[in-house]
Amino acid sequence: MVELLAPWISLALSVIALMTIVYRWFTSGEKKNAEDLTDHRDKVSKSLEAVGQSIAAHDRRIQAVEADLKHLPDKDSVNELKLTMAKLEGTVGRLDESLSSVQRTVLRIDDWLRTDRK
Repeated sequence: MVELLAPWISLALSVIALMTIVYRWFTSGEKKNAEDLTDHRDKVSKSLEAVGQSIAAHDRRIQAVEADLKHLPDKDSVNELKLTMAKLEGTVGRLDESLSSVQRTVLRIDDWLRTDRK
């Protein structure tokens, strides 16, 4: 009976040995792959940290700009300022005309006083 099972046992051991060889061949680079994966994971985490810091810096800059923009006038306020400035220009122009006529009158009085006193 052992003689009948011997070829089958030999075949089974050969198949097991062959499967072990194939398994070892496929998993021979597993340790290197694990190291490469760990290195890659470390590089990616460092890159993500750098990106996170960059985003945080941009966020701070955006917040600073937004804070500055809150203090600036909007378009309606600027338009109102333009209208007010135009009104002031008109008022100053009228004052200039009034002052020039007063100046002319003062100069005439001055001339009259200087010429009549002699």
